Amino acid sequence: MTEDKKLKSLADELKQRLSQTEEPVKEKPDISDKEIQEISEKITEKDIQEEKKSIDKKETLIPLEDYIKCAVHLGTKVITPHMRKYVYKRRADGLAVINTAVIDEKLRDAIEFLNKYNPETIYLVCKREAGWSAAKKFEEITGIKAFTKQYPPGITTNLELEDFFEAELTIICDPWIDKNALNDTLRLKKPVMALCDTNNYTFKITKIIPCNNKSKKSIGCILFILAREYTKAKNMPFDAKLEDFTGELE
Repeated sequence: MTEDKKLKSLADELKQRLSQTEEPVKEKPDISDKEIQEISEKITEKDIQEEKKSIDKKETLIPLEDYIKCAVHLGTKVITPHMRKYVYKRRADGLAVINTAVIDEKLRDAIEFLNKYNPETIYLVCKREAGWSAAKKFEEITGIKAFTKQYPPGITTNLELEDFFEAELTIICDPWIDKNALNDTLRLKKPVMALCDTNNYTFKITKIIPCNNKSKKSIGCILFILAREYTKAKNMPFDAKLEDFTGELE
């Protein structure tokens, strides 16, 4: 091979590598929703005792045992740089464990922020099937519009759509799966509140709620707390139990 061909070959290889690094990082699920839900059913007394040590006897929004039963603290096997600060260990099966005290703390922060807005100026998006029933219950109780299954593109950005509406705050259940709603909100320069698992990236998210966002029970638990505290702040009736959002707990 001549010197010119060698140089051209090296240049092509370098160009290819650079183009690969410039591609946006994609969040690929390392474990299925079904597997996460199965793991969520296997919470042991040891899990509860270990989490009690991390909470330092501080009063939590719901009993610590309920957080654990809902597997709110169970992350994935992937930990992004954005979510590393919320994780304090890995389980023997490789799943990351989010600090329950931090989840409770960030939830309080999110609640305080949420309470500044009226129901008609907020909407919730949950494309993941595991959260559909909880999202609908959240809508029923709070009056906050919820989109499940599919988020209608442009519904908050295209004035010509019949069902167009203006919103001041967006709540999403996964920054990756609900990225269309996230992008629309960022385009409007409005705040975003998001349930973020350990494999999520949190670019430009205003309020992060670190949690397991793949399990029906975990999503239901988070939405239950948000709904209960929001209705309390707005002097609205609240007649629901945790199980109404999560399904039956062991």
